[in-house]
Amino acid sequence: MSLVKHHEKMETNVLFLVLGIFVTIIIGGIVEVVPLFSVESTIEKVKGVRPYSPLELAGRNIYLREGCYNCHSQMIRPFRDEVERYGHYSLAAESQYDHPFQWGSKRTGPDLARVGGKYSNDWHLRHVVNPRDVVPESIMPGYPHLARNELKFDDAAAHLKTLRLVGVPYTEDDIANAVADFKAQATPEADTAALLQRYPKAKIGDFDGNPAKVTEADALIAYLQVLGTMVDFTDFDPAKKADANIYR
Repeated sequence: MSLVKHHEKMETNVLFLVLGIFVTIIIGGIVEVVPLFSVESTIEKVKGVRPYSPLELAGRNIYLREGCYNCHSQMIRPFRDEVERYGHYSLAAESQYDHPFQWGSKRTGPDLARVGGKYSNDWHLRHVVNPRDVVPESIMPGYPHLARNELKFDDAAAHLKTLRLVGVPYTEDDIANAVADFKAQATPEADTAALLQRYPKAKIGDFDGNPAKVTEADALIAYLQVLGTMVDFTDFDPAKKADANIYR
């Protein structure tokens, strides 16, 4: 009975009520925040995740410029229907080098988190130029100008330096070879041994069917073809402690 009376005083006295709410919020905040100070990183370390190559980065810039994120998400949620349709649920580590990340919340088109390797380069080119050629019911607009526009990423090194400032682990070697790597990745006859050393699993070759020049379509397709391919999920066990030797 005494507890009820004290409770009534608390509810009928505005000052006590506000003070009680304030104390409750402080305690709740401390319980949630303090443990984070003992955690080195809230992102699990996953073997295989690496920064984007210069060509993939240029493609991502085009992806953002054209507003592709307005209709496509890049986050597979850990639900059965999502996993069965799109593949393994997304890991936080897979987006750690995205600035900004492309998780999204609206899917006019399908999720693209694991689109890499799902279709051929030719399919992607036809889909970019006129989506109805490969998906008759698609309402996506065509982007034929991407296959026409030559792309010169002469400031690639500056892009890598800027991203390094926000934590992307590009090395001096990566930065020094940025422009050369950009061109080599889209050139079929180029020597790409060093490029693949810097960027494992990078897709190599002509992406748009026109090896004479590097186009915006080359870059966009290179970006799409790497999405979801860095992590080997046949060797990934979320129940075990992740490999501490993250890329680099």
